[in-house]
Amino acid sequence: MRTAAPAARRRTAAVLLTTLACVLPLLGGCAGGGGGDRPGVVVTTNILGDITRNVVGDEAEVTVLMEAGADPHSFGVSAPQAARIEQADLVVYNGLGLEENVLRHVDAAREAGTATFAVGDAVDPLAHASDDTAGQPDPHFWTDPHRVRAAVDLIAEQVVENVGGVDAAAVRENADRYGAKVEDLASWMRQRFDGIPEDRRSLVTNHHVFGYLAQRFGFRVVGAVIPSGTTLASPSASDLESLATAVREAEVGAIFADSSRPDRLAQVLRRESGLDVEVVPLFSESLTEEGGGAPTYLDMMRANTTAIADGLGTD
Repeated sequence: MRTAAPAARRRTAAVLLTTLACVLPLLGGCAGGGGGDRPGVVVTTNILGDITRNVVGDEAEVTVLMEAGADPHSFGVSAPQAARIEQADLVVYNGLGLEENVLRHVDAAREAGTATFAVGDAVDPLAHASDDTAGQPDPHFWTDPHRVRAAVDLIAEQVVENVGGVDAAAVRENADRYGAKVEDLASWMRQRFDGIPEDRRSLVTNHHVFGYLAQRFGFRVVGAVIPSGTTLASPSASDLESLATAVREAEVGAIFADSSRPDRLAQVLRRESGLDVEVVPLFSESLTEEGGGAPTYLDMMRANTTAIADGLGTD
């Protein structure tokens, strides 16, 4: 049986690290957005961070680890941020293998007694469509607003249960208010997608990230430039050749690439297919800074819906 001493030592070390981060002049203040004695929620990705902030409101401090425009598969955390994770009242993370470089810190916090919540595991995850990860859970659930609506209420209950001093009624009211906006988003998305003819509902993306959207709104995933559920993989020449053949056979109307990453491989695929198709940028795994096109989850989904509907052609 695990003893309490190692957990206590880890928590003490976490406190010391954060204290140092706050007092060292070169750091210019306390890292991680701590709020003194206020209860704290730490969120790994910026998409979940935006959702969680809408749920929490002014009831607690919310610290988001992943910067705007970062890749959730590859971003890491600093020592003060790792300490902040262990000090939190609640850690909200995507799970399903998404935050590949951060999960060990989340696991350490859980072992030290911190409450953690893996949102993806709780919203009926789908299996991956990619060949190399077939059968493994797909972490990109946020492309389905119906699952995000469920996540909103689940996050609210985790905050009420684990974050001391919050007004439970206020948190649930925040969740209801934001949840209604997500429901409106889902209805609007369906209306936009309903204008795409059935024979044009084929998706080719930079990697397998839109499986949930495809299932919810009736698209067919033809393939991905990177035939994997993670951006850390690389396609082979034969992968691109096979996908180019599939693109020609499906007469795909557009190839969608992540706006935060170079679209070189997508352009190669476009040339290999021999079709006159456009490479259309999407915001797939990260929010942007204000003014960047996708500063919030709602903005991101509206931008992507518009890009997909326009790229594939509507009646």
